Amino acid sequence: MGLFDRFKKQPGGEASSPLDEPASRETSASTAESTPQPAGATSLFARFKAGLRRTNQLLNTDIRDLFKAEGRLVDDDFLGELFAILIRTDMGTGPAGEIRDRVARDYRARVVQMGEVLDTIRHAMRELLAQSEEPIRFAPEGPTVVLVVGVNGSGKTTSIAKLTHLFRSQGKSVVLGAGDTFRAAAVDQLKVWAQREGAEIVTGAAQSDPASVAHRAVARALELNADVCVIDTAGRLQTQVNLMKELEKIHRVIGKQIPDAPHETLMVLDATAGQNGISQARGFSEAARCTGIVLAKLDGTAKGGVVIPIRQQFSLPVKYVGVGEKSSDLALFNVDEFVDALFQGA
Repeated sequence: MGLFDRFKKQPGGEASSPLDEPASRETSASTAESTPQPAGATSLFARFKAGLRRTNQLLNTDIRDLFKAEGRLVDDDFLGELFAILIRTDMGTGPAGEIRDRVARDYRARVVQMGEVLDTIRHAMRELLAQSEEPIRFAPEGPTVVLVVGVNGSGKTTSIAKLTHLFRSQGKSVVLGAGDTFRAAAVDQLKVWAQREGAEIVTGAAQSDPASVAHRAVARALELNADVCVIDTAGRLQTQVNLMKELEKIHRVIGKQIPDAPHETLMVLDATAGQNGISQARGFSEAARCTGIVLAKLDGTAKGGVVIPIRQQFSLPVKYVGVGEKSSDLALFNVDEFVDALFQGA
């Protein structure tokens, strides 16, 4: 039985099959992204390189300007200039200071070439970013439930669309739960993506209980024996207490349906928000029992260094990064690929 045979429209219209969406919905896809491209059309390194182009240009241009043909003496002036360059990538004073101090330890009072300093910076960055690099942990049997959290405007809905595209490109059947019931635009956008990617979607009435949507989405995934159930959540609540209560309720109702669910809770962060995005997302990290981070919009910033403080402050692995506008532009995060892309051409 094929995917589209399994996803039949159910009475009541709460669960929507991609084939049941009206054709007019295609016109609203302009609010989403361009036509999805085949997964694997470009290599991981090529995606990182393209997505990090602005950060790469900043680092390579500014660091190159530190050196003359005959090299540069590593003194206080040099170290101060290097520190300022690193800060401009938004990695924060702590990591920038650690890298500066590593360069000072290795080369102070020596005349060095740019390549020597870059080798030290690369090594220091790899140590700061060290993490286990795992994709989604799939359940051994039955649907894998992925809960997605994050503040409004972080790229949460688009990241869910990209995750859906990734799963569908792997041949997995997907059910979406449109749990951000306080934003009609988020629900409508997910409906578009469900149709385009061949996924089922479960929605609820405006301002309805997100936990109810999550419950029905998991129930639908169980009914269809779907491979993955991805659940969106509200991106704004009035207080931290309300946020924690809502997320705890979602965890509770999901866990009653499938033991150990949700199997992943991914927090979406906006790379362009830099340090401000970190502070905004801290409440979600504390309330949601997150297992990993999706860093969105990495292609839209010259501050790709923000990955370092994110990794340090949340003590969570960065699982995926958004490196473009197409639905296929979601890359599994790899420390070596990331650091190499930052300094490609230097």
